[in-house]
Amino acid sequence: MGPRVHPPITRRLRSMERPRLGGVAGRRRVSGMPHPHLRLRNETALDSPLMFQLFAASRAAELAPVPWTDEQKDAFLRQQFIAQTDAYRGAYAGGRFMVVEANGLAIGRLYLAHLDGDLRIVDIALLPEWCGRGIGSRLLADVLAEADAESRAVSLHVEHWNPARRLYDRLGFEPVKEDSVYVLLRRPAQSSRLS
Repeated sequence: MGPRVHPPITRRLRSMERPRLGGVAGRRRVSGMPHPHLRLRNETALDSPLMFQLFAASRAAELAPVPWTDEQKDAFLRQQFIAQTDAYRGAYAGGRFMVVEANGLAIGRLYLAHLDGDLRIVDIALLPEWCGRGIGSRLLADVLAEADAESRAVSLHVEHWNPARRLYDRLGFEPVKEDSVYVLLRRPAQSSRLS
């Protein structure tokens, strides 16, 4: 049996394989590139190298000024990656840990969990070369549509400095709680658009 594909998000992604004429109102496709076919599947142990690559890429800017050797940075990143993986698996034991594929190539991850009436976006990450193509926005739109269909709020943590914060603000996420690094954002439940 192959990896399980996750509807309903995947179903909506399939319906988005062909770009609409003119794209999303007010947005242009980056570099005129066609939208890739996206699919979500369960993460497996074989995806560990990709998950580490995603983690390391997300921390590259933060480690750039640190005066460590490449070997020291790699060892630190591997230690932190293991800690994050264990923390996610422990805190979100019933979560959906999914790999994002574009045209059959693994390019990112989307981790979701149902918590206290919220659909929590635990993590959404793409390899750097796949950023800026609207893929993250498409994934986020599908998560919001799933939550709307279930009349659930959507919540996530984001670093204060993360440029995605502006997108979350535009989508109606509101700050709930802050610490020195992260902001917990929550988008209130919306009535189902399918009703």
